[in-house]
Amino acid sequence: MFVDEAQIHVKAGDGGSGCVSFRREKFVPKGGPDGGDGGDGGHIYFKAVEDKDTLLDFAGRHHWRAENGKPGEGSNKSGASGRDLVIPVPPGTLIHDTDLDLLIKDLSEPGLKVLVCRGGKGGKGNRAFATSTNQTPREFEPGQPGQERNLRLELKLIADVGLVGMPNAGKSTLLSRCSAARPKIASYPFTTLEPVLGIVELPGFRRFLMADIPGLIEGAGKGAGLGHDFLKHIERTRILVHILDIMPLDGSDPVSNYHAIRAELAQHSEALAQKDEVVVANKIDLDPEGSRLKDLQDRLGRKIVPISAATGQGIRELSELLWRKVRGHEEEY
Repeated sequence: MFVDEAQIHVKAGDGGSGCVSFRREKFVPKGGPDGGDGGDGGHIYFKAVEDKDTLLDFAGRHHWRAENGKPGEGSNKSGASGRDLVIPVPPGTLIHDTDLDLLIKDLSEPGLKVLVCRGGKGGKGNRAFATSTNQTPREFEPGQPGQERNLRLELKLIADVGLVGMPNAGKSTLLSRCSAARPKIASYPFTTLEPVLGIVELPGFRRFLMADIPGLIEGAGKGAGLGHDFLKHIERTRILVHILDIMPLDGSDPVSNYHAIRAELAQHSEALAQKDEVVVANKIDLDPEGSRLKDLQDRLGRKIVPISAATGQGIRELSELLWRKVRGHEEEY
């Protein structure tokens, strides 16, 4: 199950209260104050870790709390501080404060860590209030409450290459050919209901990350179809691979489909529409004479990479091209 948004409440630990205590020892008739301080409450951190790729951990747990500090004790014993709570999240997680409408941190890389709530300070015991004129103080401080926040977590996948296109254009089949990912593949629309990541490995220990995004349709930027919820996942990709079906089952025009998807990308984000793009014509095995491919290339006025995701034709050449572009070694193709 892929979860890319979550609403949670977090609370840091409360500080422990100080202690009121007096020494009681043999041959010491007037023992002084010896109440210890309370321990500090635990902080709450978020940390991006590599072994997570979804916010599923937050689907059934909405309240997260760090440990409280322990109260002080007699004999000048300070209470133990509460343990910090470090919450692991996938790289690419954005942490928003919903009450302040504020982006706290974008954990865009593995290992990044952010403090979101500070634990409360422990209160002072009565020994801290002893003076020359007040030698038997009974004052103490209660522990301070820990900070608490309502947070919204949003995951934007981090991938080198993002696959876009109409439903049934062959994106999932291409991902399964290029990587070890096994997305669901079927002949009906919207087979892909959630983004799928795959690692494309090439000879020489070369690799890059590819993301299959659910198919877009006209009006996706306004909420039509399934793709509008996932357009954000290709915002972080470096390269867009726009897959065109040269023989759509619904009889639609591949050129019209191309411009429709481009319009949806621009409507969602102008920066997204300006990303480096590789246009791929899929199902060339159904066009042995190449007439449809030539017509498509002439009408679009740009070079198109021909492949057949079903037979594997052109997959290696496409992977090598994407590797070079990811590494910044090739601007044109």
